[in-house]
Amino acid sequence: MSYRARVITSSTRAAAGTWDDTSGPIVVRGLAELGLEVGPPVVVADGEPLYEALRQAVADRVDLVVTTGGTGHTPTDLTPEMTLRVIDRQSPGLAELVRAYGLEHGVPTAVLSRGIAGIAETTLIVNLPGSNGGARDGIAALSPVLMHALDQIGGGDHPRPT
Repeated sequence: MSYRARVITSSTRAAAGTWDDTSGPIVVRGLAELGLEVGPPVVVADGEPLYEALRQAVADRVDLVVTTGGTGHTPTDLTPEMTLRVIDRQSPGLAELVRAYGLEHGVPTAVLSRGIAGIAETTLIVNLPGSNGGARDGIAALSPVLMHALDQIGGGDHPRPT
């Protein structure tokens, strides 16, 4: 089955054109390599514009949304809060997996990511850090389980041994 994905970069500076979005394209490439249909990243300012972009993705019935940026501790890092306003159910193991992967690969600041993951209607939403390394590590961490998660959200069952 083919799944549609959308990458949303949450960055007020990139949305204003004063900063280049470099992590969004990394996530797009990673998802395309996994076989998902994905277009260029959508770049929005932190806060309410991200909330609106998430709601639009759910309304568009996109299977997967991966955000990058806005997961840190600065006053404008609001990606987890905006995501919580959209999702119906959390999927904490996915967010924990991303942080654990960073720690296992020598990135002690991975624990500072407040990213979450969850399901909004039939859309899986996962928050990744905005750094290039965090984006790469996030895709690497998710790649072994992502397709199975999407299958389950679509009503698929666990594979059974024959």
